[in-house]
Amino acid sequence: MLKTFVFKFGGASVKDAGSIKNLSKILFNRLRNHTVIVVSAMGKTTNALEGILEKKYRQEDFSSNITILENYHLETCMGLFGENHPIHAIVKNYFLQLQRDLEAPLSQDNYDLYYDRIISYGELIATRIVQEYLCLENIYCIWQDAREFIVTNSDFRFAKVDWKATSSRIKKSLLPILEKFPVVTQGFIGKDKNGNTTTLGREGSDFTAAIIASCLKSVSVTIWKDVDGVLNADPKRFPNTIKFDELDYHEAAELTYYGASVIHPKTIKPLANLSIPLFVKSFIHPEGSGTKIHHVRHENKTPCIVVKDDQILVSFKVTDFTFIHEGHIHQIYSELEKLKLRVNMLQTSAISVSLVIDKQLFKMEKLIHTLNKDFEIRYNESLQLITVKNHNPKIMGELMKNKEILMEQVTRSTFQMVTKSQ
Repeated sequence: MLKTFVFKFGGASVKDAGSIKNLSKILFNRLRNHTVIVVSAMGKTTNALEGILEKKYRQEDFSSNITILENYHLETCMGLFGENHPIHAIVKNYFLQLQRDLEAPLSQDNYDLYYDRIISYGELIATRIVQEYLCLENIYCIWQDAREFIVTNSDFRFAKVDWKATSSRIKKSLLPILEKFPVVTQGFIGKDKNGNTTTLGREGSDFTAAIIASCLKSVSVTIWKDVDGVLNADPKRFPNTIKFDELDYHEAAELTYYGASVIHPKTIKPLANLSIPLFVKSFIHPEGSGTKIHHVRHENKTPCIVVKDDQILVSFKVTDFTFIHEGHIHQIYSELEKLKLRVNMLQTSAISVSLVIDKQLFKMEKLIHTLNKDFEIRYNESLQLITVKNHNPKIMGELMKNKEILMEQVTRSTFQMVTKSQ
């Protein structure tokens, strides 16, 4: 099999014309024929599309939002190609298709399917712009629709990969092209067996890179970020962060589980299974060493801080004077699974279960409607979940200072607390 490489570029690395020009410079010195380039939606496009969907669901006018988003992409194209390039017509056509798709009725029942169809436009448009610009710069590559080879089930917004079918399609459709040209494709999106567009979970482009690398048994995966590598905390929130030169797969997986946004949680497992190294590097300082994630023997002792915003703390209290038992927890988790709500923290007492979950449109209302006959339910919104891996008393004290703490939990290696956002 070919010695292949996978590069993944996130939204910040393609947010405008200057960023895409920088991407092409990074690739110019590093690109091999046998490389797959996975690209996310430009800048905050996914957020913008989610905003349009929310307005559509609430039956509010979203036409100006579409116009703003279209102009953003067309202005980027003007900065890259000038006036008379076919890319302008291609982008306009995508936005016409988007508007047609938004004419279909939207309800709670079809929201997730609808979401995946609409959100996928961000990746599709971005990759066409990037591929056309790379060719303009004499970096000849082929655009490929990821939905033709990433096969999933129909669990919309959190689709599970059909590994056997995906591996077969990748070997059949990607390998012959990679023998001659690099390939540009989308992160985050796939297709079910009924032909519906699916997505792999928010920020899932990293996972796409890992899927492709796993199926091709690639030499390595490189994720290009706006930070110098994997840091022990978000530099936008905390001063004096520490960059890891290397991390073990298990350590990296645990950090992503708690919410570290530098890598998607599902990325690590397929790479670790085949010992494919994952490099996290900076597109701002591409010559930097970055972080290498692979099998590491020594244990990391550096404290790591992860913050998740927009959290909901919800408590379920039994109403019949019994104590909480496994049946209650199973009942709650069963409903959470149906709603595709992931538990970020769990705590039980004699008569209640308290959970921390991500905020998702109308999901909380559905959860309450289903369970309020068996539990007294209370919840707080707009919270922060702060997790410290390898904690110590000094860090815990600093983080807890002047905060209203609604729930906390300490183990030998991990400290978690839920606070009101400041």
